[in-house]
Amino acid sequence: MPTELVEVQQLLAHAPGKVWDVLGEPGLYPRFVREIACAEREPATGRPRYRVRFSVAGGDPVQDRVEVLVNRPGEHLVLVGPAWDGGHLSIRLDPSGDDTLVEVVLSLPEGITAGTALTAPWLRKRIRKALSRVDDHLSGRAITSSPTRIDQTARGQSTITVARTLARAGVLSPGRPDRVARQLGALARWGATLVGGYRAAAARVPDAVAVVDERGKLTFDDIDRRTTRLANGLAEHGVRSGRRVAVMCRNHAGLVESTIACGKLGADVLLLNTGLSADQVADLIEAHRPIALLADDEFAPLFHNLPSSLPWISTWSAGPGELTLDGVIASSRATPVRPPAQAGKIIVLTSGTTGTPKGARRRNPPGLGSAAAVLSRIPLRAGERMLVAAPLFHTWGLAAMQLGMPLHASLVLQRRFDAEATLAAIAELRCTALIAVPVMLQRIMALPERVRARYDTSSLRVVASSGSALSRQLVTSFMDAYGDVLYNLYGSTEVSWASIADPADLRAAPTTAGRCPVGTRVGILNADGAPVGPGSVGRICVGNEMLFEGYTNGTSNEMHDDLMVTGDRGYLDADGRLFVSGRDDDMIVSGGENVFPRPVEELLLALDAVADAAVVGVPDREYGQRFAAYVALKPGTRLGATAIREYVHDHLERFSVPRDVIFVPTVPRNATGKVVKRLLAEQD
Repeated sequence: MPTELVEVQQLLAHAPGKVWDVLGEPGLYPRFVREIACAEREPATGRPRYRVRFSVAGGDPVQDRVEVLVNRPGEHLVLVGPAWDGGHLSIRLDPSGDDTLVEVVLSLPEGITAGTALTAPWLRKRIRKALSRVDDHLSGRAITSSPTRIDQTARGQSTITVARTLARAGVLSPGRPDRVARQLGALARWGATLVGGYRAAAARVPDAVAVVDERGKLTFDDIDRRTTRLANGLAEHGVRSGRRVAVMCRNHAGLVESTIACGKLGADVLLLNTGLSADQVADLIEAHRPIALLADDEFAPLFHNLPSSLPWISTWSAGPGELTLDGVIASSRATPVRPPAQAGKIIVLTSGTTGTPKGARRRNPPGLGSAAAVLSRIPLRAGERMLVAAPLFHTWGLAAMQLGMPLHASLVLQRRFDAEATLAAIAELRCTALIAVPVMLQRIMALPERVRARYDTSSLRVVASSGSALSRQLVTSFMDAYGDVLYNLYGSTEVSWASIADPADLRAAPTTAGRCPVGTRVGILNADGAPVGPGSVGRICVGNEMLFEGYTNGTSNEMHDDLMVTGDRGYLDADGRLFVSGRDDDMIVSGGENVFPRPVEELLLALDAVADAAVVGVPDREYGQRFAAYVALKPGTRLGATAIREYVHDHLERFSVPRDVIFVPTVPRNATGKVVKRLLAEQD
């Protein structure tokens, strides 16, 4: 069949070996070619093959396979594809002094570009653009004159942008003049805090359902009246502005009411993780010195080391004669509480996967811009029925509660996560959104298909996940089962959010962290705070209006201008999508090579026999460090350590192959799905 030839020659000021390090590895092409969204190497079965997803001019991704036909390192690479009848891509490198002449020949079957944007001039332009990015990458030159799309959204958000986003979400909408006036008055007096949001909702939609839990339903008016009484009752226990209250609850209305009541008094709220040990609870109480403890009964065994003078109010009581939240509400005055001179703060704990968690002081939103930022990428709407499965004590669950305020959303809460019970609640209550962490979605997909089929989940418009990485396999299988409703938010306790991947991003590149919402900036910087070259891995730094105010021990994160260092490393692809390579402290140097555990974990989780996996760095006499893989197998399956090593070696470089493979019953994870590394060693 006749073919069309597109030829480009370009001189790069780098030695052939350096150029080959990039152009000789098709898996790196998405970093430099905007139209290649994803290129994943398949297991070695003869010639190297790659699964590729192309996306041209914002169109839906098209999947294809390419095969390496010719591979002469440092000289010549030829790629062919089964769908390219007679077509191929040839890349030839010729030394030219200290430089390299790159010759690219793209051969396409005649007629394949008819009626498309893929004209020969357009293709030449894109090839030259990609080679220029490779040149900048090898030179370490950051692109400043032509910022990527992820940076263009980072110029701040205007009032008009915020208003349009809020109007599209239904936050700004006409209503009864008297109720609108009371709503605006509540926001003016209390600000865009949790208290202000719920008081404004009580003024605007008093009879709308605010919370549904195992005890029943509460309207916004119910919550406003009950939290006023609770605030008056807490004041009698010494709670006031400037003091702290510790709250340790599972997901139910008690946590919501406790946080709002403390906010009405101007007290700070310390949200304690429900997975803490007794020693950790004691350490945190000693460090933060709260005036009162509000906690569920089930955690009482953890409190034996706490001061006897610390009052404890049960937020979910099963026994008689205890001081309970409902008891305090019933016995306290309904006298309105005046706004404090200074709004209280919410203190969220870091994950504590390697030791005792630290308290991070959350910033109160200065306005509705923070809600608009998330809503610009996740299309939640006013009146949503949101099943919040993510723990409310975690940044992501707290964010869902805060988003529910301007949306006047009904929060559906279950004290303990159960995959089938979650599907049942979605079907029964016709929930429109699910807020979860990846391990919860993994457990839903682990249910037998016949069990999942029992429940009608067609009401779901949004499934928003955060807290830890989503695996490639989970992204694809979940969207294949439930439709293109999945959104992945990447952020942290310290920076709130950095980027959000929508379904289009995840279909094109399943492991991406997505793009910045409005008002957010992401920079990929080196150790000195300077931007790295395109496609290079560097430190992920974030700027937005919700950066935390510092840890309660007086320390904070490193800053570069207005960007905060997250502690993660990653890169931007050629289309402006962010990818997270791993934590700074997860990266190991093995034989002089920087390698991350996440790609290895991704591979292991794709194996049918593997239920869960974690990969960590351990010391090595010969190479400095090496990977150890902890693998939990599915019941009734068998898999050997040698097979795992060979599988990883088929996909990744040899330094990524785990020398140690330890089979464990389970991989210990916290409530947000992060691996608790200190517990891994106990299973070794």
